[in-house]
Amino acid sequence: MNRFFRRQRYLVDHTLSSLRRHPGRNLALLIVYTLLIFLLASVLLFAGSLKREAALLLRNSPEIILQRQVAGRHSLIPAAYLQSIGRLRGVRKKQGRLWGYFYDPVVRANYTIMVPARDRPAPGSVVIGAGLARERRLGRGEYFTLRSAAGKVFSFQVRDILNPESELVSSDLVLVAEEDFRAFFAIGPEWYTDISLQVANPREVVKVAEKLTELLPDTRPILREEILRTYDAVFSWRQSVVLVLLVGSVLAFLIFAWDRAAGLSGEEKQEIGILKAVGWETGDILRMKFLEGGIVSLVAFLAGYLLAYLHVFYSPVMLFAPVLKGWAILYPAFRPVPALDGLQVATLFFFTVFPYTLATIIPIWRVAIMDPDMVMR
Repeated sequence: MNRFFRRQRYLVDHTLSSLRRHPGRNLALLIVYTLLIFLLASVLLFAGSLKREAALLLRNSPEIILQRQVAGRHSLIPAAYLQSIGRLRGVRKKQGRLWGYFYDPVVRANYTIMVPARDRPAPGSVVIGAGLARERRLGRGEYFTLRSAAGKVFSFQVRDILNPESELVSSDLVLVAEEDFRAFFAIGPEWYTDISLQVANPREVVKVAEKLTELLPDTRPILREEILRTYDAVFSWRQSVVLVLLVGSVLAFLIFAWDRAAGLSGEEKQEIGILKAVGWETGDILRMKFLEGGIVSLVAFLAGYLLAYLHVFYSPVMLFAPVLKGWAILYPAFRPVPALDGLQVATLFFFTVFPYTLATIIPIWRVAIMDPDMVMR
């Protein structure tokens, strides 16, 4: 047993001395490898954080949103549908909602104008998102002016600014009183944008949605789970777009690693030949080179992932943020909450460390199985 451990210790000592003999080459490889891990980990960490935040923000949203369809498009829903739904079994609460979009040519961005379910502003006042406040340079007590589609000018006093913690979904939000909303969009009291429903038993949500479709055939129920899946799919798609753009970097690195291993210098080949001549077995040489590559890979992975973690969760500047967040003008000042996903770390480790190890060990194996005399000549 002691002989086994001594053998492993000598193997580690020789590996470390081999790394020290080529500091420039190994440092260049380490920098490139670390940069690659940094880029890939940054995308995965930021996209994963966006998914978690979206799920947390939407967990208190209505179980079902009922929309009216006209010619396959979303249209206003009559207020009378609230009475048509009646006391549908399983529905705990139902409420008509008012919301819409408005394009502001001043900042060339769309606002989401909405009447909140609770704590509605007084007529003539609004509550706005932090992104909109930054873009329009508005503060509490100042006036916010909009021109409706009919050409009428509406002036609102900013009562409050929404908490920046919810900026991921409220950056472009404008909360108004019901009277102001109907006057601005010229919508009568007999119409709503859609209807939200809360279901007492979560297991009955699908059944309630089926009953709503039968009761009101021109409507479409949208489940909260469907919205969450949509957000997840959107962020996954954006993440995939960035990762595809980085595929070229990954392939370039693998070619670099393969070329480095396949193009062994005469000194390295002579070293392998000497080791075999003094009694080292092919397995010992492969273990040494595997350990050498493993040390470089592990250091690069840990350094790259740590830099990506600090970059995503603590740096004020975020690469790829415009692509992953998706806003056109009113970018939310979103601060991701630090979190680690074990499966994500393991997947990144497998797809970055394993290909590099494979790309380096095979060419070395080809040299290690040759006759020592032939290798040294």
